[in-house]
Amino acid sequence: MAGKVNLDIQTILDKEFEIDFKGYSSDDVDSFLDLVMEDYQTYQEITAELNQKIAELERTNASLRAKLIEEEGKTRAMEQAQAQAAATPAAQGAANVDILKRLSRLEEMIFELNQNKK
Repeated sequence: MAGKVNLDIQTILDKEFEIDFKGYSSDDVDSFLDLVMEDYQTYQEITAELNQKIAELERTNASLRAKLIEEEGKTRAMEQAQAQAAATPAAQGAANVDILKRLSRLEEMIFELNQNKK
């Protein structure tokens, strides 16, 4: 991370400036404000660095999510293929009979439609 900060909340609250005949000592106030500016610059550097890391982690996260979705799809496809391969011949035969029945009904409907048109 970036450099060390100079001030903390308590240091700022407890700060007392020397008093000149015109008010606070301008040198004292200036040196204190210089420390505040250094801390602000440090905070900006830290913030920029952390925002960069966040963006990088979000890109990585999105990439990993896409890979996860892809792998889940592959796994699901393999499970379905295994389930179909493991299906008993009787179950496959029943499925084929069901398909044949539906085809037969469709053929009958088409035949009836053609008969009605004539």
